Amino acid sequence: MGHPRKSRKKYDTPPHPWNAERIKAENKLMVKYGLKNKKEIWKADTLVRKYSREARYLLGFSQDQVEEERRELIGHLSRQGILAENAHLEDILNLTVENVLRRRLQTVVHQKGLSRTPKEARMFVVHGHIAMNGKKIDSPSYVVKRGEEDSIGFYPSSPVSKQIEDYKSGNSGEKAE
Repeated sequence: MGHPRKSRKKYDTPPHPWNAERIKAENKLMVKYGLKNKKEIWKADTLVRKYSREARYLLGFSQDQVEEERRELIGHLSRQGILAENAHLEDILNLTVENVLRRRLQTVVHQKGLSRTPKEARMFVVHGHIAMNGKKIDSPSYVVKRGEEDSIGFYPSSPVSKQIEDYKSGNSGEKAE
């Protein structure tokens, strides 16, 4: 089991460190999603491989043996928002790293228009300006579940939210005389 303060890593590194195509693809993903380092891509890739491995395992059995496990896996992925609600087990094999990266809090904040860039979205989340249901969340890698997107906004006492409200109302920092 191990020591609670020494958790094991949640990703697998690439088998060959100097593959030019992989490095270019990872760099594009880092820019597109505003990621801090490639470790975040590797975590998402490890999750995709884990889900695909589980789906291949379940596809190898007959229908009645694994029906409950199949429903659990598809239900989990649909609650996470990675798959559609009416998805099949074969759809799990088509998952990509981008499917997982799209569900991160940092990406959802940017997609909702709360920030201008993905990097700015990451900064807002890390600095505690973003809240979900009024509760501050400071982890940009938090996986936003289906239905939670609407409850994401600025933390009520955040100075950024006040600046944005002033900017939208036309006061953009000018003092009234």
